[in-house]
Amino acid sequence: MLEAMDADFGLRSRHESLLSDGFTVLQEIDHLLKNLPRWMRPERRRTGWLFWPGRSEVRFQPLGVVGVIAPWNYPVNLALMPLATAIAAGNHVFLKPSEHTPATSAWMRALLEDVFPEERVAVALGGPEVAAAFAGLPFDHLFFTGSTAVGRRVMAAAAQNLTPVTLELGGKSPAILGEDYPLATFAARIASGKWLNAGQTCIAPDYLLVPQQRMAGVIEALREEVRRRYPDLAASRDYTRIINHAQYRRLAAHVADARDRGLAVIELADPGDRARAEEVRLFPPTLVIEPGDEASVMQEEIFGPILPIRSYRSLDEAIAWINAHDRPLALYHFERDAAKVRRVLEETVSGGVTVNDCLMHIAQESLPFGGVGPSGMGHYHGREGFLTFSKQKAVFYQARVSGMALFKPPYGKLADLLVRFLTR
Repeated sequence: MLEAMDADFGLRSRHESLLSDGFTVLQEIDHLLKNLPRWMRPERRRTGWLFWPGRSEVRFQPLGVVGVIAPWNYPVNLALMPLATAIAAGNHVFLKPSEHTPATSAWMRALLEDVFPEERVAVALGGPEVAAAFAGLPFDHLFFTGSTAVGRRVMAAAAQNLTPVTLELGGKSPAILGEDYPLATFAARIASGKWLNAGQTCIAPDYLLVPQQRMAGVIEALREEVRRRYPDLAASRDYTRIINHAQYRRLAAHVADARDRGLAVIELADPGDRARAEEVRLFPPTLVIEPGDEASVMQEEIFGPILPIRSYRSLDEAIAWINAHDRPLALYHFERDAAKVRRVLEETVSGGVTVNDCLMHIAQESLPFGGVGPSGMGHYHGREGFLTFSKQKAVFYQARVSGMALFKPPYGKLADLLVRFLTR
């Protein structure tokens, strides 16, 4: 797995791969195995008194064949997590991994062929034309992880077959710094969340909102954190490369746009020889200071190591800024005042939240993961994933004697009395 990922990325941090694409999948499989006997049991539900002594329950049944379209940024995690959950719910799975990670996709197909018979799990390899045809298949459920733009096309294709979809998309996930939160801790946790996988993470902090008077301190704290982590960025084996040249050029265009607008752009580490850095797709951790909505870096999910920082004068202003934009996949609030944390939780809408850290909500086995609005629809992970890939079948068991047998034509005084009572 590690060799395949290195081949696809050029260089991918070994430790980050083992954690994000190895450990997470194994942890989820363990969680599914441990809890499946309980989740699968029929669930008794309350029966209205009019229908006593009948009884009600919900039974959980496989949907059938689930299609999974996986992205390139965490190519094993984001393919095998939904696949394992769909299998746990009793389904068959057809997987389409990303064409941008061909070595990892080929490795994964060989792995799955070794584990499952072809009629239970199959893998389709190929480019955009294969993905487009795949999305148009009449699945019983289609699960897609990727960009909002592609998510719209996937949903449109699935609609032709009335295929239900789960869309795990992205967006611009904000991180709010409180007025008194320790800068060193904030910088360390932002660095871990933002520069993991060189920022190629759907729930990475996409931009920071910091108190106006703390801007200079935040910049210096982030610079120091990057110095400690990557003292020689060009030689570091711990800093992942950008997946391909098209993505590298897209990120470079964001930086060029910011500079053309006169915004301060700060590289936090020296990538060394520029031509060589571009050749190997080494993009340094970079800050963009006080961008407005018109800057390209604020108009789409960055999906890279560029971090815009905006200042705010009051928490009201920070909340208003977030609410004026698309609902994010994740939100991070660094604050020790419980009342302010409660305000942010209650007055903003996002897919998930980690308070005083980054990314950690996605690692909790008992929490659902999913977006809202442009950042996605539906959930998976844990029990919510089992429910996503199951049909919750309603079942009512009628008793030998039914009270409703009294309510039938020709309606008389008893029926009149019953109707008056029920509609009083």
